[in-house]
Amino acid sequence: MIRIFSLALIASSAILLAGCYEVEETIANITVVRLEGTAEVPVSDAEVRLYAIGSISGGSPRIDTIQYTTEEGFVSFNLSDFYVPGQAGFAVLDIEATKGNLYGDGLIKIDEMMTNSAKVVME
Repeated sequence: MIRIFSLALIASSAILLAGCYEVEETIANITVVRLEGTAEVPVSDAEVRLYAIGSISGGSPRIDTIQYTTEEGFVSFNLSDFYVPGQAGFAVLDIEATKGNLYGDGLIKIDEMMTNSAKVVME
């Protein structure tokens, strides 16, 4: 009887401790600018595509999302839904930014449960 009680106490403690683990958000912040001389000018309303190529699940990207920049040339992607607890590393994602005849691209390394930042220069 004492052995069953001890096992139940240990099991319930483990469940409670696991429930206390809080997953932080995984965010990708991207700033889009163009150069005027040596000055960086924010590009508003630029289409920013964040995606991963080379997926092992049949060829389609696991992450492929588009948003538009603010007047400050800023866009933020919340990638928390793609995070799997216990996975080693998250992703390196491609960035494409377009507006009219302007284009820029780059990469962003995403660390899980952190805010990650990158800058894209459009030409």
